[in-house]
Amino acid sequence: MDKQLLAMLVCPQCQGKLRYDREAEELCCQFDGLAYPIRDGIPVMLIEEARHMNVDETLKRSPGRAGETGEDGTGAL
Repeated sequence: MDKQLLAMLVCPQCQGKLRYDREAEELCCQFDGLAYPIRDGIPVMLIEEARHMNVDETLKRSPGRAGETGEDGTGAL
């Protein structure tokens, strides 16, 4: 995915930043828990086409909040 294009795209629902998941070929909004598909190299930015991520997917990849520490004590969840 082109980095310039990724920098311009935002979540259609909340206008938040998207994270590119190369393996799944999706653009993910951690705030809304939505994953927008990329088909034939073209992001499909329709809320109706987005997949709802499960809680584990959302929590696993979102950055920790200030003051939280993970199991290893480094702040990584």
